[in-house]
Amino acid sequence: MPDLLTPALPDIDVRPGALTDVLVDVDDPDLVLALPVGPDAPLPTAGPVAAALAALGQDPAALTAAWEPSTKAGSLTTIPLVPGERGVRTLLLAGTGAGTPQDLRAAGAAVGRAAKARSHLVTTLGSSAGVGAAAAVVEGLVLGGYSTPRWGATEATAPVRLLTFAGRYDEPVLTRSALRCRATMLARNLAATPSNIKNPAWMAAQARTLGRRHGLEVSVRADADLRREGFGGLLAVGGGSDSPPRLVELTWTPEGAGDDTPHVVLVGKGITFDTGGLDIKPAEAMLAMKTDMSGSAIVLAVLAACRDLEVPVRVTGLLALAENAVSGSSYRPGDVITQYGGRRVEIGNTDAEGRLVMADALAYADAELDPDVLIDIATLTGAATLALGRGMAPLYATDERLERALQAAATATGEALWPFPLVEDYRAAIDSELADVNHIASGKVGGGSITAALFLREFVGGRRWAHLDIAGAGRSDKDSGHLTRGATGFGARLLLTYLEGVR
Repeated sequence: MPDLLTPALPDIDVRPGALTDVLVDVDDPDLVLALPVGPDAPLPTAGPVAAALAALGQDPAALTAAWEPSTKAGSLTTIPLVPGERGVRTLLLAGTGAGTPQDLRAAGAAVGRAAKARSHLVTTLGSSAGVGAAAAVVEGLVLGGYSTPRWGATEATAPVRLLTFAGRYDEPVLTRSALRCRATMLARNLAATPSNIKNPAWMAAQARTLGRRHGLEVSVRADADLRREGFGGLLAVGGGSDSPPRLVELTWTPEGAGDDTPHVVLVGKGITFDTGGLDIKPAEAMLAMKTDMSGSAIVLAVLAACRDLEVPVRVTGLLALAENAVSGSSYRPGDVITQYGGRRVEIGNTDAEGRLVMADALAYADAELDPDVLIDIATLTGAATLALGRGMAPLYATDERLERALQAAATATGEALWPFPLVEDYRAAIDSELADVNHIASGKVGGGSITAALFLREFVGGRRWAHLDIAGAGRSDKDSGHLTRGATGFGARLLLTYLEGVR
C-alpha cells in the first residue's frame, strides 16, 4: 500500500555562490545539472554559466551549435556527459521562453520529470528573477517530479531526492512553494485511490489521521448523525450504496486567534464514486469517476497545510462525502428531498448528485459556522469542461473583492480561473412546481455550469461566497507540464495562496 498521506518532496538547498563553486562542493555520482535556455543568449559564452560549463569540459558555443537547444518554454535538451573531474552525469538545457512565471513553471516541470529517481539536481532556473518566478520554478520542479501512486508490484517513481538552487533565491519562498505543492500532491494521491479502497468512511479516516498530524480539530458525522440533523442531500445521494455518507468537519485555528480573526469555510465535493445513480452514466464516462471526490481531497489537503504555512485566519473545511451507487434504495428522478435547513428540492437527474451534497454542507456552514467567506470547490458540471476545456475553471462569486483576491491567487499559482456570471434571468430555469427549487434546469436554457451555481447560491444565505467548478481543470487526459494524467489537485495551491493573504 503506497504512503498516500506523505507525498515525497525533494530536500531543498540554496547555494548563493557561483555555480562553479557549487559544483565543486557537490560530490555525487548521480548529479544532474539543469540550465536555462532563453531567447537572448541560449547559452552565454561568458560569465558564471559559461565558466561552469568550461569546468565540465563543455564549450557553450559548441553545445549550442551541436545540440541546437530550443528556447520554447518547457522544451528540454538532454546531454549525457562522460565522467570527469565533476560529478555531473547529465546536462539538461531547459527552454524558458520569455522568462515569465508561466514559462519558468513549464521549464521546471520538464526538468522535474526528467530528473525523477535521480539523487541530486543542481539548477539556476529562476535565479535573480523575483519571488513569483522562483515560486513557479519550484512548482514546476516538484509537481513535474510527481508520479501517481501504484498498487502493483512496482512502486511509483520517486522525485529527485535533493534539489540545489545555485544563485540568488529567497529560500523561504522556495520552501513555502514546495509546501503548497505537497498539498496538491496529497490531493492527487487521494483522488487517484481506487474506489474499492476509497469510500466515505475511508476518506473520513484519512481526515482523522491528517488532523492528528497537523493540529486540526476533526469531527465526523456518520449516517445516524446525518439523519438526526437533517442532511437530506447526503442521505439521498448515498442511499443507494452499501457505504453510508459522511460529513467531515476540520478546523484550523491559528495561535492567538480572537473574535476578530477572519473565518473562511471551504466546502469540497466528495463523491467517492459516481455511477450516475438511476440516471446511469455510460461506461466510458464512468472510468474517471474515482476522482469525483477531488474537491474534498483538495479541501482536506489545504487544511493539512495550514499549520506549516502559518495561515493567519481560521479555516473550516467541510468534506461532503457519499457514493452515488445503484440499488433498490437509490434516490429517483422526481423525488422531493429536504436539504439541511429545510429547503425542499425536486430531483431532476440523479447524475447531478454533487450539488445536492454540496447544498447540505453550504447550508450548514451558513446556519452554524458564521463564516466571513464561504468558498466551495467541486468537479460539478460537464458544462464547465465544454465552456473552458481543461486549462482553467469557472469562478462564480457574489463579492467583487473576493473574486479579485481569488483571481490574484490564480495568477500567482498558474491555476487559472475565468469569472462567470450568475445570470439572474436563468434563475427561473430551476423553479419547481412541486418544491422550493429544482436541482437542475428545466427546458433549454443552456448554461449548465451557471444554473448549477445558481442552485448552490440558494443555500449560502447572504454570505460572501465563491464557487469553483473544476470539472475540467480537476482532471488531465495526459502528462503535460506540471500536470500528470488523472486528478490534478487543481485549486489546492490557489486556495492556500488566497488564505495566506487574508487579513
